[in-house]
Amino acid sequence: MNPNFRRLTAAASVLVVAGIVRMPVEQAMTKELRAQGMLSEPLDIETTKRVGQGFWAVSLGGLRTLVATVLNLRAFSYFENQQWTQLANTYETIVQLAPNTDYYWDTGSWHMAYNAAAYYQTSSDLPELRSRSEWQQWIEKGTAFLEEGTRQNPDSWYLWSRLAWLYADPNKLVDYEKSAAAYLKSIESGNALPFVKNGAAYALARIPGREAEALEMVRELRQTPRGRVPTMNCLSFALESKENPSLDSYQLALDTFGSENKAYQELGPYYLDLRNNFPMYGVASALKKLESRLGIPIEDSVFTERKALESR
Repeated sequence: MNPNFRRLTAAASVLVVAGIVRMPVEQAMTKELRAQGMLSEPLDIETTKRVGQGFWAVSLGGLRTLVATVLNLRAFSYFENQQWTQLANTYETIVQLAPNTDYYWDTGSWHMAYNAAAYYQTSSDLPELRSRSEWQQWIEKGTAFLEEGTRQNPDSWYLWSRLAWLYADPNKLVDYEKSAAAYLKSIESGNALPFVKNGAAYALARIPGREAEALEMVRELRQTPRGRVPTMNCLSFALESKENPSLDSYQLALDTFGSENKAYQELGPYYLDLRNNFPMYGVASALKKLESRLGIPIEDSVFTERKALESR
């Protein structure tokens, strides 16, 4: 046998044996790194196809973040051209490449549930029923996308808060139970910004049977500057009226807002907000007494304005 060939065969054998010996160690190390979130799972075949063969090296993991950035720029061109299906497919690929980046989950959901949905609601030439169906489907698609983001990133206060906001948006498919649950998940993460607790109180207050839970949270929030905003003040008034129906609504308004003028200035717009479904316990009664004491003429009354809104 040729000596060179014999040496080559021996060297190859050594490499094979070394590879076999190292394999369990490397597999264990790889598993540990993935468990700690330091190394991504390998791309599935469908993702590899969508990314394109020019990015085959991404399967090694090193270039995923870079490719996700490039695809995010490509997605913006799909947005500009209202190519909604291509945009959705691109973001599905992006989040497989960078599953722990909140921005991509949030932005992809926003494009689907807001931009695509609004396009079919206001800008398309489709028949009304088809337009409505497309609008709903894109909201559901964007919501499902963001839900998947929270499943893959359960400790992300931000994604939970964005999902909670989407559930409570009066322009979308409202579900206050899911909104409250998502806000509470965001709070449980321990990293949520203060506004998240306000959102949780607003959601809970609009769920029949959970007003007492909301009131407890509102009372706590009103001890802070962030909790003394008009909507929170009005919510406090309504929930206290629900909790204690024997209270005089006029006196409760003075206690809550500090003066007749401030009570009327804040309760009036709250009463006229028909879209957000906030509780109205005691509000009409207080407003009638306030209008009487402040001498508000009938043509300027919030009740006149509300009738006009309801008739539209």
